[in-house]
Amino acid sequence: MRKEYRVKKNEEFQEIFKKGKSVANRQFVVYTLKRPEQKHFRIGLSVSKKIGNAVTRNQIKRYVRQVFHEFDGYIHNDVDYIIIARKPTADMDFYEVQKSLTHVLKLARVLKKSFETVKKAEDRD
Repeated sequence: MRKEYRVKKNEEFQEIFKKGKSVANRQFVVYTLKRPEQKHFRIGLSVSKKIGNAVTRNQIKRYVRQVFHEFDGYIHNDVDYIIIARKPTADMDFYEVQKSLTHVLKLARVLKKSFETVKKAEDRD
């Protein structure tokens, strides 16, 4: 994922925490903040040291980035996202992370309607 698609600065994180909306499930907390002037979504990741060692934390971050890469056409581009991983993510594989993130993004209402039709078609196959 390109650097311009990431939230890196502490001030940006704090602004999203204060002004954005949050939605959570057991594995992830997602903060969203609309940015109408933005052409592409940006994500910020937070994985605490309580979750595991560096290898585990980096793996979780890779999984989350890959999920967002696959959702590229299905999530709104004018939004900043912060994803905070909780402890249960340490024991999850990619597909479990994908399922959990899909669930929390649906709760946040940031997935486009076209995602629903694609997902239903895949489930039938």
